[in-house]
Amino acid sequence: MEQERILVVDDDEGLLHLLRMRLSALGFSVTPCTGGRDALTAARQETFDIAITDLRLRAEDGLALTEELMQIQPGLPVIILTAHGSIPNAVEAMQRGAFGYLTKPFDDKELKATLDKALIQLRMTREIQRLKSLVKELYGLENVIARSPAMQRLFQQVAQIADSDATVLLTGETGTGKEVLARVLHANSRRSKGPFVALNCAAISETLFESELFGHIRGAFTNAVAAKRGLFQSANGGTLFLDEIAEMSLPMQVKLLRAVQEREVREVGADYATKVDVRIITATNKDLTESVKAGTFRHDLYYRVSVVPLAIPPLRERKDDIPLLAQHFLKQSAKRSNKDVRGFTPAAMHRLMVYPWPGNVRELENAVEKAVVMSRQDMVLPELLPTAGVASDIGLKPLTEAKEEFERSYLRNVLQMTGGNISRAAQFAGRYRADFYKMLKKYGLHPSMLKERADLDLTDLEEATEEVKDV
Repeated sequence: MEQERILVVDDDEGLLHLLRMRLSALGFSVTPCTGGRDALTAARQETFDIAITDLRLRAEDGLALTEELMQIQPGLPVIILTAHGSIPNAVEAMQRGAFGYLTKPFDDKELKATLDKALIQLRMTREIQRLKSLVKELYGLENVIARSPAMQRLFQQVAQIADSDATVLLTGETGTGKEVLARVLHANSRRSKGPFVALNCAAISETLFESELFGHIRGAFTNAVAAKRGLFQSANGGTLFLDEIAEMSLPMQVKLLRAVQEREVREVGADYATKVDVRIITATNKDLTESVKAGTFRHDLYYRVSVVPLAIPPLRERKDDIPLLAQHFLKQSAKRSNKDVRGFTPAAMHRLMVYPWPGNVRELENAVEKAVVMSRQDMVLPELLPTAGVASDIGLKPLTEAKEEFERSYLRNVLQMTGGNISRAAQFAGRYRADFYKMLKKYGLHPSMLKERADLDLTDLEEATEEVKDV
């Protein structure tokens, strides 16, 4: 295991040597400095786990040195060495961010205890930073901030409620990113340093559900050879995310209701309840109001879990986000696959934009990853992307087909309106007689077929005529 590195600053060379020996004996790697300038140089060249400095240096201010060290390495625990008469100054140093102080003379036991506390804080700080970096990578601007108006409105709501303890119900189709949004809420809340515990309610059998959610005591049932904490207890101080909540059975809904309402749980086999401090976020791809009407979801639980409902729109309703998400997923996939794939050809991006994405963001991510893996060029080609049912699934026809269908219908209507009179029909359509004949021939229409006047409103026909002129 790599040794923790300690920077020690003291202009008393005897004390500096003694500290170096003591710290080395405790297993630390020590960098000694007799002055503040040398210490600052060392801090710029090497990352330290702890710094120890005398508050009173001959030519320099130990308090100013402490502040400069923390500016160079934010989060660095700095321990102040001080005499009894300088304790107020040491307290001031702590108010400015120093970790703590040791009053000279001190013994090895006191030194080790202070260092252990400093290391615990350092490890916690680094873990928080690591988690924040991970959250930023997974749920940062490039992933969760979208251009579409629908998602902008959603994230405005998220920003308003993230730091509250309000219970949130996330609704949306499968693959829209409900768990991602739950993690965003957690990461931007005052509970972000606490745990985020997720449970897919559909993946746990009813016989195990109560034990998983609330825990059990030893001997509560066969094979309960040891006590087990439930997910409510595991999420204490943080967020509990219950996905697919509509899949819970009615008996379990009753038990969950009490936990949500009272914020207390009773372990299986226990005769007492335990208070828990958790924020609850639930999610479902079903319409819970319909489930309540159908009698498969309790109305009282519905009111408890839907304090703040947030609906995540499907990807087909926020197509502006597709290029941003696709490029993000491509970058991730290229890195994992160690491939030099930079982007999508225009035709490939067009295919991404017109595809309906029934599986939403999750399907898009999988499609991009497959395309990157299969790609033999630095740009993804359209044939590597899904095409099935592109036009029919979204209810649109190709432009040429739609235009021809409209023109055929228009010509039929205008001929019926004019009783098959070509001159009047051409004049009404704003076309030369010869051009009008060509159009009739193109669509296989003949005036003799259209002698009967249709019951067509003249105003509607005039509006349609303007559309033809614009085409």
